[in-house]
Amino acid sequence: MREADAGKRVGFLIAGVQKAGTTALHDYLSELPALELPPVKEAHFFDNEERVDWQAPDYSPYHALFADPSRLWGEATPIYLYWPNALERIRAYNPAMKLILLFRDPVERAWSHWKMEYARGKETEPFGWCIRDGRARMAEARPYPGFHRVYSYVERGFYGRQLARALELFPREQLLLLGSNALRLDPEGTIGRICDFLDTAPPDAPVQPKISRPAADIDYPATLSDQDVTFLQRQFEDEMAHFRLLGDDEGLPTGAELT
Repeated sequence: MREADAGKRVGFLIAGVQKAGTTALHDYLSELPALELPPVKEAHFFDNEERVDWQAPDYSPYHALFADPSRLWGEATPIYLYWPNALERIRAYNPAMKLILLFRDPVERAWSHWKMEYARGKETEPFGWCIRDGRARMAEARPYPGFHRVYSYVERGFYGRQLARALELFPREQLLLLGSNALRLDPEGTIGRICDFLDTAPPDAPVQPKISRPAADIDYPATLSDQDVTFLQRQFEDEMAHFRLLGDDEGLPTGAELT
């Protein structure tokens, strides 16, 4: 660790999962006076494979995202739970890091992920092909074959193995597991629970519901068919069973219902 990096650390991360309400949660927490989050969501520091030397990481560019040392620093980059080595890098940086993990039904998560990438122009193939034959594209990913930032519609829904890895690296009390429905249906109660987890004061005023980054209103060349739902539920069946054994918090999606 570099001498210049000694001192204050980022104390919490919204570390997963993509398309489960992490943008809305970032916006909620940004309004709390005791917390400081960067104005732009997703710092993408611990998944940075190009500009960070992970043999001797320089944390100063990361810390430059934050200005007020009197506040608790945190940020939201939902790929951290999924990306290889990101959690290991986080533990090396701050073993006391608290991780907030939002989960959404993996079928709906995959569908929402595909719609986002298609609207951005990063995906051009129909959903049904992407979750079946299209998974072969994952083998070509670099630097980690099998892990891809765009095409991981199915793989990011393997919650059991991702949570198991997190629990190997961090004590259970440093993880807060939440279902996306909890944030959507009871934002005030959910933000209060997060404040308890972070040991910080709850909001002074009532929490107003937020909807962040809804799906683009465009013509998509696919729908979420019954066949796709059944296919994905079979892919996720064992993972969700493992996930339920590990995640004992109320409000987590079971994988049996679409939310």
